[in-house]
Amino acid sequence: MARVFVYGTLKKGQPNYKHMINTAKGLAKFQGRGRTVEKYPLVIAGKYNIPYMLNIPGTGHHVAGEIYSVDEQMLQFLDEFEGCPDMYQRTLMRIQVVEWEGKGGAGEARAAAEGVLECFVYSTATYPPEWVGLPYYDSYDSSGKHGLSYVLRESR
Repeated sequence: MARVFVYGTLKKGQPNYKHMINTAKGLAKFQGRGRTVEKYPLVIAGKYNIPYMLNIPGTGHHVAGEIYSVDEQMLQFLDEFEGCPDMYQRTLMRIQVVEWEGKGGAGEARAAAEGVLECFVYSTATYPPEWVGLPYYDSYDSSGKHGLSYVLRESR
């Protein structure tokens, strides 16, 4: 099992969460909530209002999201879904645990208790330079005050 941190449309209550609970795509088990240890710019960009975490450590906010344990099948699905490695790149990042529900081995429980876990995160280093000038968010909600509603793939 691998740990994945999701900050956008794959979170609970968001438009693509349905994929995280679709066992035909693999297994994803919610472990808890967290935020990036380093600051990153989280922007909403493109004509479909997609959330992107730009891989510019030290700029932006500590981005909030959810931590999942996923099996290899789900990880492969997420790579494909996220357009990895072209649109997003899957990289390891340090995530501060805010709330932990996960039940794992002693090592995982100790790491969670210490408050920081290494998780895969889909961020991007392949973005148009003008995205750096967009507003930065610390948390994503597709129906947030920003007024930039996410456009589902099936509606594009």
